[in-house]
Amino acid sequence: MRARRIGIGRPRLIAPLVSLLVMTALAVSDADAAPAAPAAAVAPSAASVADTASAVESLDIAGTSWAVDERTGRLRVLADATVTDGDLARIRRATGRWAGAATVERLGGRLRTLLSGGDGIHTAGWRCSAGVNVQSGSAYYFVTAGHCTDGASTWYTSSAMTTAIGPTVGTSFPGDDFGVVRYSNTAVPHPGTIGTVDVTGTATAQVGQSVCRRGSTTGVRCGMVTGLNATVNYGSGEVVSGLIRTNICAEPGDSGGPLYSGDKVIGILSGGSGNCTTGGTTYYQPIQEALNAYGLSVY
Repeated sequence: MRARRIGIGRPRLIAPLVSLLVMTALAVSDADAAPAAPAAAVAPSAASVADTASAVESLDIAGTSWAVDERTGRLRVLADATVTDGDLARIRRATGRWAGAATVERLGGRLRTLLSGGDGIHTAGWRCSAGVNVQSGSAYYFVTAGHCTDGASTWYTSSAMTTAIGPTVGTSFPGDDFGVVRYSNTAVPHPGTIGTVDVTGTATAQVGQSVCRRGSTTGVRCGMVTGLNATVNYGSGEVVSGLIRTNICAEPGDSGGPLYSGDKVIGILSGGSGNCTTGGTTYYQPIQEALNAYGLSVY
């Protein structure tokens, strides 16, 4: 993980938690007239789980993501359209060392961080979306994606870059994907809201939870949490772990925008695949880690 800090706190890296499921048959006595019992689930050792995930990570194949499917207990590995058939075969061989430990699937589109030029929060060369406004004492900030703030010094309210918001004061990317920008221009408002939603706190994501996200490109889109503790390899050494996976679409410029449920903030958009015409998959940095790293709170 490469992290930079200017002014507040120290970022840290979280490791994905994984679990595994194998199937074993139940034997039924010949004297028992009842039909054969269905297969029962037996959890493997934690070491086997870690070895399977480590094998995928060690391949370092861009365009892949992996997380445990809580419904089956197996490691679910997704490979986007840029992953060659040869690399897909390498993934299958690596995960095949632990029979029944993982499923390998193709993912539509390309996994990428979601940057572009246009409206939103602007810096030289790209646009992102503000996540959620936060504070530490009497100082005010907003949290966004770390791949947005990485290498960016000052942020503006428009592409004309005439009205400054303030400087980047902290970045954690890759490994994590969050950054913090301080409001140094008192003329720029910073309400404790997401659109019209008044933020009252934060929450931890749960699989199956109904959630929405808001971004400067595609506005408000809603869907469901489909996985936790996912790892995504965006390529060029940009691997991020501990992410929330959803079935919500997003497009370039939405990066950094908030994931929320009701009036609780859950995460910050890291990246994904697909688009909002055909649908997609998106991944989010859990918000509480960023707040803890820099001693911040929502308001």
